[in-house]
Amino acid sequence: MAALSTLGIIHTAISLVAVGSGIVSLVRTGDISLRNGVGRTYVITTILTCLTGFGIFHHGGFGKPHELGIITLVVLGIAWLAGRRRFGGASPYVETVLYSMTFFFHLVPGVTETTTRLPVSAPLASGPDDPLVQKLVGICFLLFVVGAVLQVIRLRGRISKRSVAA
Repeated sequence: MAALSTLGIIHTAISLVAVGSGIVSLVRTGDISLRNGVGRTYVITTILTCLTGFGIFHHGGFGKPHELGIITLVVLGIAWLAGRRRFGGASPYVETVLYSMTFFFHLVPGVTETTTRLPVSAPLASGPDDPLVQKLVGICFLLFVVGAVLQVIRLRGRISKRSVAA
């Protein structure tokens, strides 16, 4: 197992802050939003996680983790636009689901790196294609889908109440 580089350690620390703030935001408010400090911390540290990840090369060049970083930045940008109401009535839904999607994106390398590095003496998985990693990522994806559906249902309820009150 390769030791983490200095950049790898910084990247990991920032990503742990991002995941922690994402969890706090999801538990507290049911979503991730730039309208509160925890959500802003999540978005900023997610951006920093992507940027620091671009300097990490496990196999000598640009790879799937770098692609995921680019996709994450694009999704964050679209979520930000949605937060500025660029998608009309769909904006709250787009914003909420996309920020949650970026949280799922954190879990993919998190699961992969954790299972292929720990325990140090005998890692649980041999690599990203290991069946255990694939199953765990699949479970995380299902949790994301269920969570996104629940978020949309909750938003519909809030938006309907506002429409009735207006």
